Amino acid sequence: MFNKNIVLENDRARLEPLEEKHFDLLLPIAMQASLWKFTTAKINSPADFRKYFDIAMTEKEKGSSIPFAIFDKSTQRYAGCTRFGNISEEHKRLEIGWTWYAEEAQRTGLNRACKFLLLTYCFETIGLNRVELKTSMLNEKSQTAMKKIGAVHEGIFRRHMINEDGVLRDSVFFSFIKEEWPQIKENFFAVFI
Repeated sequence: MFNKNIVLENDRARLEPLEEKHFDLLLPIAMQASLWKFTTAKINSPADFRKYFDIAMTEKEKGSSIPFAIFDKSTQRYAGCTRFGNISEEHKRLEIGWTWYAEEAQRTGLNRACKFLLLTYCFETIGLNRVELKTSMLNEKSQTAMKKIGAVHEGIFRRHMINEDGVLRDSVFFSFIKEEWPQIKENFFAVFI
């Protein structure tokens, strides 16, 4: 069902399967410390990013996730990463996450363009029942972004994860389901239709 080499593209963004060539292209973005404030991964050096990148590539090879490099067509530059993860073919669901954008690409509409590509693929191409998103309870900016694209707030998983720095994290879960997708698409993504 899942094609780990799929390229998703619209007028604003191109999501390319993550490859080794992307490491050097994404490294300067990954060194923006603010990107990792609320994530479980803590990237403070090129070596930290190498570890993070290699895990994504290993998961891609195993088929447990499908990581993408995000190319912003409006600036003609790479702007970050996102991923299909926690894939369950049996239950026809996955999570969109591990998403980070260069500071200058945030609040520009790029995230909405990328989420439209990802959600359309999930619901209209491969026929999933559910797509999940989660973030740190402390990450209010991310929660607001999820609500702005029609994601349904489901609740808080207390003490859900341990960050690489040892801090306990409460996670806020959001979702989309296939029955709601046509209305969400019309209400929140009409600009792309």
